[in-house]
Amino acid sequence: MPRVVSLFLPMWPTDRFRRKSGDAAPRPETPLVLVGRDGSRRVVLAADAAARAAGLRIGMPASKAQALVPGLIVHDAEPEADVDALERLALWALRRYAPVAAADPPDGIVIDTTGADHLHGGEAAMLTEMVERLGSSGFTARAAVADTWGAAHALARFGTRATTVILSGETARAILPLPIAALRLPAATIDSLRRLGFETIADLAGTPRASLALRFGPEPGRRLDQAFGRVSEPIEPIRPEEIVEVRRNFAEPIGAPETIARYTGKLVAELCAELETRGQGARRLDLLFFRVDNRVEAIRAATATPVRDTKRLTRLLTDKIETIDPGFGIELMRLAATVAEPLRARQMISSLAEAPEPDVSDVIDILANRVGEDRLYRFAPMQSDVPERSVQRIAPMAPDTGEGWPGHWPRPTRLLPRPEPIETVALLPDHPPVTFTWRGVRRRVKRADGPERVFGEWWKRDAELAAVRDYFQVEDENGERYWVYRAGDGEDAATGSHKWFMHGIFG
Repeated sequence: MPRVVSLFLPMWPTDRFRRKSGDAAPRPETPLVLVGRDGSRRVVLAADAAARAAGLRIGMPASKAQALVPGLIVHDAEPEADVDALERLALWALRRYAPVAAADPPDGIVIDTTGADHLHGGEAAMLTEMVERLGSSGFTARAAVADTWGAAHALARFGTRATTVILSGETARAILPLPIAALRLPAATIDSLRRLGFETIADLAGTPRASLALRFGPEPGRRLDQAFGRVSEPIEPIRPEEIVEVRRNFAEPIGAPETIARYTGKLVAELCAELETRGQGARRLDLLFFRVDNRVEAIRAATATPVRDTKRLTRLLTDKIETIDPGFGIELMRLAATVAEPLRARQMISSLAEAPEPDVSDVIDILANRVGEDRLYRFAPMQSDVPERSVQRIAPMAPDTGEGWPGHWPRPTRLLPRPEPIETVALLPDHPPVTFTWRGVRRRVKRADGPERVFGEWWKRDAELAAVRDYFQVEDENGERYWVYRAGDGEDAATGSHKWFMHGIFG
């Protein structure tokens, strides 16, 4: 089953206006409306949360709104700019989340995330990330995922939660209690239906189609069928002009995996030739399959570095062909490099005597496309004396920063995710433990070295102004070596609790 995400921006376009205005934007608690013309009248076309709370509504005359709310900020609406900005958001979603994304005017984005959610930690985590990222950019957002565009659209706008995940096969049950306005019907049709007593989608779905069509035409039945998945509603993905794209039309629809793989290789060769003329390499590829029933299937592959190798890119795409459902046949294939970066030729061997440098980017690409880019990383040092802050996660192929860990004291091969408390017998202030108990096992210390004193980073938190840790390397009777520390200097209570903790294990 396809999975479709609808992103709803309830305060659009007032959020966009505030973000565009930057430092000059009015304060969030100040009511703001955008006005435009409805015939010869100036009416409110958008209102922020503060304006709505003050009693202003969409469609209200602008003069009445100004009379009701003293100090109301009024600006002219920019419908064309709103559409352009919505398309830019759709392009952001295309590049970050899934190969099929489009603007859903006037206040949303629609994304087909079929087969892409696992790359973002699952559907719930993906929706949460979308809403939080938009929130950090100044946009209020709600998101829903369901089996159909119509259902996701309805749940995002009329649901009760910021993020809603409807399991596959449960779409009908989830949308039946929603009001009929969730079906994207014209306002006049909704008003007429309400006058006849229709309040929810369940009321409308239980009515014979013939009588509905006779009075309101085919639109209510069509919207019901789209929401329930009885008829397809294709999403035409956004494609900016600068994206490198190639396509192949078929006189007769294709469906065999071997045929799909063969034409995938041909498209990759064409794409690489075009990338070469631009001096670029692909960082992300989207392969779209347009079926004869108007459904779109998609494959996405990403690379750690810019790549223009035909065999390598073909393998990344063909490895995922088994996830494609060709249905009754595919009539069009489109391959696009949605993310491309400059790629220059580099010398692999500096002399005939030297061996080529090992290149692990191919393996990294294969793993990243299976488990997700965000789940593949390597550790790098950071400038910090506090051990847990001296490590950061970076991309697998990120360049070496030249930083290194302190060399005057050895560090354990395994650092625990967080220090674990231990029970010790030790003399204060500077002696190592004689014995310690960790995870229920008592160990006697045979050798020890230390203390290594680590001070808190007072410029980050006031609580660390006097904080001190004294680290010891200890070895028990079995030859196992551990990294333990005491919180505090052993004398002044202001420097720490003087409790002991296990922080690492040496190899």
